[in-house]
Amino acid sequence: MSILPEPASVVRLPDGTYTYADQLPVMQYPSGVPQVVHQHIHQAPPDRTLQRVALGSGVGAGAVAAGVYFGPLLVGALTAIAANLALLAFLAAVLAWGVVTVVRSIGGPDGKAAAKTLAKTRKRGRR
Repeated sequence: MSILPEPASVVRLPDGTYTYADQLPVMQYPSGVPQVVHQHIHQAPPDRTLQRVALGSGVGAGAVAAGVYFGPLLVGALTAIAANLALLAFLAAVLAWGVVTVVRSIGGPDGKAAAKTLAKTRKRGRR
């Protein structure tokens, strides 16, 4: 039970020199023999690939990280605003329809005559 590391193995090369076995040059294959390359490609989800590449490069990583973080927040906020505006527009249309209906029903014959006069005026103005 020695705590010392194993001694490095020394190899004698064909030219008579000695070298460590872990420093041997890589074997060169003949150019006529095709070399088999096993390549494993791991891809991140498409929406984050560019951001992860930019974050790894270190250039503009803060801006990209802010875009990744605040982008979905901005989309969510704009969606909420659009939904609120659509609801308000629908509510305004319903209230206007209700007011017109109430005025016509309460107005009696004078209200109906005024509505007819207004309709005739609109038709003449379009010609």
